[in-house]
Amino acid sequence: MSRSRLLPNPMLTLLLAALWLLMNNTLGVGHIVLGLFLGWAIPLLVAGFLIEVPRVRKPLKLCLFMLMVFYDIVIANIHVARLVLGSKEKLQPAFIEVPMLIENEFVLATLTSIISLTPGTVSAGLSKDHKNLILHSLDVPDIQALVAVVKSRYEAPLLEIFEC
Repeated sequence: MSRSRLLPNPMLTLLLAALWLLMNNTLGVGHIVLGLFLGWAIPLLVAGFLIEVPRVRKPLKLCLFMLMVFYDIVIANIHVARLVLGSKEKLQPAFIEVPMLIENEFVLATLTSIISLTPGTVSAGLSKDHKNLILHSLDVPDIQALVAVVKSRYEAPLLEIFEC
């Protein structure tokens, strides 16, 4: 058995073992051994379900991107609060199709998670060919402007950050 088969994901193994120790709040030998065993066994059991994570080309840009996403979430919360507390007749909800250049499953899942974490928008699905992302937004005065924002603010940086 090769090393990659015996220990398919060493970083995940260490992360799971560390999480086990943190959850149990102990450094007892038994818990360390059990944490390492779980950290080894779980990746083996779920290996068929894990997707390949592409290498990060620009770690600093990733950190800045994450800060921007957190900022967008806060601003979107304020915007949605105003919309919800205001007149519901002014709302313009819509489903939108955004053409995607992203082909990597992990990066696409990251994008859909970011969109869904931002209040007021949710990723509703993908077209069958995975070329269009279907979004629902609570208030869309300009569909093309929303498509442009998603592509320039989220998709383009993700394509730049990850090796796809």
